[in-house]
Amino acid sequence: MEITSAMVKELRTKTGAGMMDCKEALTSANGDFEKAIDFLRKKGMSAATKRSSKAAKEGTIASYIHMGGRIGVMVELNCETDFVAKTDDFQATARDLAMHVAASNPTFVTPEEIPEDVLEREKEIYRSQALAEKKPEKIWDKIIEGKLNKYYEEVCLTKQKFIKNTDVTVETLINNLIAKTGENIVIRRFARYQLGEEIKK
Repeated sequence: MEITSAMVKELRTKTGAGMMDCKEALTSANGDFEKAIDFLRKKGMSAATKRSSKAAKEGTIASYIHMGGRIGVMVELNCETDFVAKTDDFQATARDLAMHVAASNPTFVTPEEIPEDVLEREKEIYRSQALAEKKPEKIWDKIIEGKLNKYYEEVCLTKQKFIKNTDVTVETLINNLIAKTGENIVIRRFARYQLGEEIKK
């Protein structure tokens, strides 16, 4: 099957992956978009896994101010080298992440950051709901797991759908950048301030 530039462009829009990667994915999938997306995800994940042991100590801190100074965000995005940190793709991703945090208001970067007591409280709520809805006890674990995944999508930056392309998560966005740059890339931390919000003590 002939892979047209329109097909490559469409896949690029959906996934945020590079043009050559999209062409390779479509060629290997014989034009099947779903298989091509799976191909890109596996490639991104394998590249991310290979790079994850490399120290990411360079990078940038990007900021975004929204609604005429009512919301402000700072995000630290790390990579391995100063060279990659200065590239347009890396800088643009950092700015996009700051904008995403302003809009989506996550609480944590990854699920691993969620304190154990917070997770236990969530699980207890889901357990009580399953009991109240008279669900069979043998499927409670599956129900809890499903609800936890939904919870991660709400509160964890990496699990949220990326605001500029809701076909991909922030995690996929970062994995695609890892595949493109060949470096380990990590969202280290973020801070979000909203005018007049209560200060936690």
